[in-house]
Amino acid sequence: MASRKLVLGLTAARRLRPRVPVLVSSSPLLEASTSTSHAAAAATHAMQGSRVGPWGQFLSTRTLSSTRQVAQPAGDAPGPSSVDHRSILPEDEFHKLADETIHDLLEKLEEYGDSLQMDGFDIDYGNQVLTLRLGELGTYVVNKQTPNRQIWLSSPASGPSRFDWDASTNGWIYRRTGANLVQLLEKEIGELCGSPVELS
Repeated sequence: MASRKLVLGLTAARRLRPRVPVLVSSSPLLEASTSTSHAAAAATHAMQGSRVGPWGQFLSTRTLSSTRQVAQPAGDAPGPSSVDHRSILPEDEFHKLADETIHDLLEKLEEYGDSLQMDGFDIDYGNQVLTLRLGELGTYVVNKQTPNRQIWLSSPASGPSRFDWDASTNGWIYRRTGANLVQLLEKEIGELCGSPVELS
């Protein structure tokens, strides 16, 4: 009984022999996507000279990708963006610079609010978060993000921004636009309140 099943299996494999290579070679989904796929392709080519049937050839190429085609040439594949850890501020230096900046802003904005006499003007500092309320004009929030070594700003005028310390300008710079934190606040708050403010 077992020998009859074996004979039937071999007969079925012979009938599939002309079809399997055509199906495999014409499928765009079986594009090689890794260097191991190239090794598998070489092994398959080597087996073509031997007496391994098409099903054995197909199984030997299981490292081929069946999910998507790869269009990028070798060597041009983008990797994860590397972080230059030498450029990250030491944590204690970050706290010193960020705290000085936020405390200077707090002091100058309190003076500005006293001279402005604007309804709804309120400034608060707690849990390392500086909050400036300008009544109906909106609210500014400035806070430290220690893991990123950044100061984050939420502005009713320009939206959210993330500022990194720039030693060459001795200030906090938003890399996307090149804006300086203190200068941006001076410009926006002065325009919103209708009176210039000096924060530097």
